[in-house]
This record gives sequence, C-alpha cells and structure tokens, in this order.
Amino acid sequence: MKYGHMEGVERPVSRLIFGCAGKGFQTGQRMDDLLNAVLDTGINTLDTARVYKQSEETIGRWLEDSGRREEAVLLTKGCHPSHEGEDRFTASDLVSDLEQSFELLRTDYIDIYLLHRDYPDMDFMPILEVLNEYHKKGRIGAFGGSNWTHERIEAVNRAAEAAGMRGFTVSSPHFGLADQVKDPYGGKRGCVTLTGEGNQEARDWYRRTGMPVAAYASLAGGLFSGKVRGEEPERAPEAMNRYALHGYAYPVNFERLKRCEILAKRKGCTVAQLATAWMLVQGMDVYPIIGTSRPESLSENIGALEVKVSEEESRFLKNG
Repeated sequence: MKYGHMEGVERPVSRLIFGCAGKGFQTGQRMDDLLNAVLDTGINTLDTARVYKQSEETIGRWLEDSGRREEAVLLTKGCHPSHEGEDRFTASDLVSDLEQSFELLRTDYIDIYLLHRDYPDMDFMPILEVLNEYHKKGRIGAFGGSNWTHERIEAVNRAAEAAGMRGFTVSSPHFGLADQVKDPYGGKRGCVTLTGEGNQEARDWYRRTGMPVAAYASLAGGLFSGKVRGEEPERAPEAMNRYALHGYAYPVNFERLKRCEILAKRKGCTVAQLATAWMLVQGMDVYPIIGTSRPESLSENIGALEVKVSEEESRFLKNG
C-alpha cells in the first residue's frame, strides 16, 4: 500500500480509501471479515457518512469488537439535507450529527470530517466555529467539504484566515475517468465533479494548491468495475444502480470504457485497475474511494497502485 499525508490527520492516509456505503453496511450486517481484510491489506482509511443509514453503526460495532481503532483512519460526513430535502446547515445540526457519529462509531475522535453538501446561500461562519472548537478539543482532525466547489472552499479559507481560525484542508468531489454528465442524485444541494471540459479551472486549482481529493464514485458507480462492457451499454443496469446510470451512463463514457478495455488488455491489468491508475497521474493529490463486498477482491484493487500510465496513454484513455 502507498500512503499520503493530509494536514490535520496524525496517521498516514492510505492512497486508496475504502467506501462503506454498500448495502451490507447500510443495512447493518456484520461486515467484520471484510473490514479486517481491508486493514490487513494496508488500506487504513474508511469513508462513511451520517446519512449512510446504519453504516456508522456497523463500523463502530466492528471497531469495538476488534480493538483496531488505532489502526484506522475514519472519514465521516454530516449536514446532509434531510430525506425530505430540508436544509441542515446550522451549528446545532452539525453538533447533532457529530455527536451521533461519535456514539455510533464508538470513538471519541474522528480523523477526517466533511460537510456533505454546500449551502452557498447560508452563513458558514457558525459552522466553521463549531469545526474549530471540535478540532481544538482533539475530537476531529482534518475537516473540509464534500461536494463543495473550489471557489467556495477558497471563500471559507479566506474567512477562516481573517478570523484566526483553521480552514478546510481536504475535499471530496467526484473525480474519475468517466465524466459526471448529470448530477446522480439531483436536489437543490447538488453534487460537484472535477470532470468535464468545464471544470479545467477546478482541476488546475487542485494541482496548484495540492489540496487532497478524496474522490467518490471513482469507477463511476460500477461503469469501470469490469462488470460492464463498452460494446454492451444496454447491460449497464445489471451492474449500476439508478443513480450511477443517471450520472455516468452516457456515450462519452462508454467510448472511454472501450479504450480502457483495449489498453488494459495490452497492459495485462483489469479495467478497474487501469481506471484507478489513470486518476493517480493527473497531477492532483488524489485518494480514490473504492468499494467491494468481497475480501478476495481487495488485492486486485491494490494492484492498481502498481499499474503505470504514461502521458500518452492518459490522453488516449480520456480523448482517444
């Protein structure tokens, strides 16, 4: 495993982050064998959220029973809109989510805490004050935003500096070989992606600042998992849920999948490995969030870190 550093996190952060939003986690199944296998492979960072149903509870039960809290880097998120679409971006909303996360994860500190959506028309200073208070108490390490634009992150950090407070040091937008053509989830407080020609400025900002990117839907919700064939787009629903289909199942991405299949065959690796390796040579400090329900698949995921992608191959995969 390879590791990076995120400001505010004491431990090294595994270059691959394990996503805990799968069905088994959300329905509260015992995921002990899988989680133990994750740590055993060297992936030490787990991604969850207050809105992922029983995921935090599933992880917390395992952490308590296994005694492996000190080996894990926990990333969770709060202040997601309610299921009815109501805004939740007050200091009391944040405190409520934080305290529930501590209780369910059965821990007294969280390594990385993210605000799950941005609310550009609402005052972020009370939220920033709460995050700084919990950081000073040692309850949270790094904090930042999930689905926040780079312009909004800059605004937060300018305000934080002016007020003598700590700002955002990590971000979690969508990023991957597939363009996020449409917002997978919709709603007033939408998703943010770094893909597509219109987001070149955002990618340049991340390259310039070096802010870590915990990239969700890195394999486009299963499109680049190896379970979908570029020549058979009609079979995509067999491997992708309706949100992923809405966000990523478009001709531009099936063409990239075809090229990925060609190059993966030449290089003797899987499509998923190549798509992940592509992310790591884009000049940004990227930590792809990956997921599987099968412990035996973890070694394949980690194999992506050994796949070399040249500049020419990178351009071929993206543009042909």
